Amino acid sequence: MLTSSDPLRRYRAIFISDIHLGTRRSQTEKLLDFLRTTESDQLYIVGDFIDNWSLRKTWYWDQLHNDVIQKLLRKARKGTKLVYIPGNHDENFRNFVNLRLGRVAILHETIHLATNGKRYLVLHGDKFDGVVRFAPWLAKLGDTAYEISMEFNSVVNRFRRFFRLPYWSLSAYLKFRVKKAVEFISHFEDAVVREARMRNCQGVICGHIHTPDDRHIDGIHYLNDGDWVESCTALVEHDDGVFEIINWNTITQPEAGTAYAHPDRDRRLVAAS
Repeated sequence: MLTSSDPLRRYRAIFISDIHLGTRRSQTEKLLDFLRTTESDQLYIVGDFIDNWSLRKTWYWDQLHNDVIQKLLRKARKGTKLVYIPGNHDENFRNFVNLRLGRVAILHETIHLATNGKRYLVLHGDKFDGVVRFAPWLAKLGDTAYEISMEFNSVVNRFRRFFRLPYWSLSAYLKFRVKKAVEFISHFEDAVVREARMRNCQGVICGHIHTPDDRHIDGIHYLNDGDWVESCTALVEHDDGVFEIINWNTITQPEAGTAYAHPDRDRRLVAAS
């Protein structure tokens, strides 16, 4: 596993989301490894940083959760421009939108200007989720079901590690195999792309659906930075303007790299490039 002793990887901008601090499923140790070995001029937290939904039900907060917050604030003190965009799980922080504390800004959404001059709309994306908007009780029921699936997933993968098998994700499997889930993701992507076009942007950067992606949809560059619950991914912009999704599971545990492979989506990615 890469650690803080490894050479720093420097980027122009880093985008992370769906960390869900306050839950046992948050991969805080891996996120800390990523933060310790990367630096950037700008760092965006694109929603669901702290999981208030879960904290209301059961309080869980360990030292690693504190360490993540302290590491982010330390980066801001050292010169990184930190932008925090609250999501639906940390919607309480939307009460502080437009508050600026030094180099830390809390915003509802923002525009990221890439090196090549293209405008990217940056937002969490939950406002395009009909369940979250119009049936919040159903969204919270779904969140509980997700927590149960993660517990089941943990048990399954303990057995898989014993037999030296790679990590397998139940939720990722369901996302790509259950028709309604596939339709939901497709509708979500189309909605955020339309919003970016309406805002005169050439791209959109979001989170919310825990599905990292980098492709073009109807001429708009769609980027989803994934999550730090399962995929452990971050979106980065290099100094030359090239965007890349960093899969920390693949970097630190190469055998885990096949957990999110999906042939249909892979073909779509190739066709869109």
